[in-house]
Amino acid sequence: MPGRIETSMTGAPPVPPAGAGPLLMVSGLCRSFGRVPVLEGVDLSVGRGEAVAVTGPNGSGKTTLLRCIAGADQPSAGSVQLCGRPMREQDPVVRQQVAALLDDVEFFVDLSVVEHLALLMCAHGDDSPDEHAAALLAEAGLAGAADQLPVGLSSGQRRRLALATCFARPRILVLLDEPEQRLDAAGRRWLTARLLAEKAAGRGVLFASHDRGLVRAVADRVVALGGPSS
Repeated sequence: MPGRIETSMTGAPPVPPAGAGPLLMVSGLCRSFGRVPVLEGVDLSVGRGEAVAVTGPNGSGKTTLLRCIAGADQPSAGSVQLCGRPMREQDPVVRQQVAALLDDVEFFVDLSVVEHLALLMCAHGDDSPDEHAAALLAEAGLAGAADQLPVGLSSGQRRRLALATCFARPRILVLLDEPEQRLDAAGRRWLTARLLAEKAAGRGVLFASHDRGLVRAVADRVVALGGPSS
């Protein structure tokens, strides 16, 4: 049956800021499909300024775990809390605080790359969406594609744009499922730097990954599904 092993990447468990609990608390999370258990009794937490990586072989339940946490799927048992509040995808408070990329993003066919980010920023109350969208695209290595339509982007560029949509909105917690997919070496360096910046800003990061380099560079702890992380 699926197992879980949690190890520290820094030699000691993280300590949340004084007087504050973890951003994310997952307790006893289980998910079965019919009689087949995929997740059994998963416990994990993500604190402020901390990144936790979920690792494991294909089929170990990494995506299912993130989908249950994000509210895209319903666990069979257990609880998920954000800052002590039940984490429900339909809750406006949760929507304002969590940025998630779990699947491929469907882009508007008639909006340019920069217009996608500017629209998202504007919807979340950004006072200078055009300026901030341009800056984020430059950081993501997409400045030269700002005026293109998403359909004209390469697979790697589309992945960078999808990730950028997470960083274009307010958030205290970022959830990412294998964010390194389809990124070249430069894209992975950008992703690593971006996730480290998220931590430095006091945000929490929970991500599933097969990329050992990304896990070593970013994660403070590892939750290994289906056996020890290799």
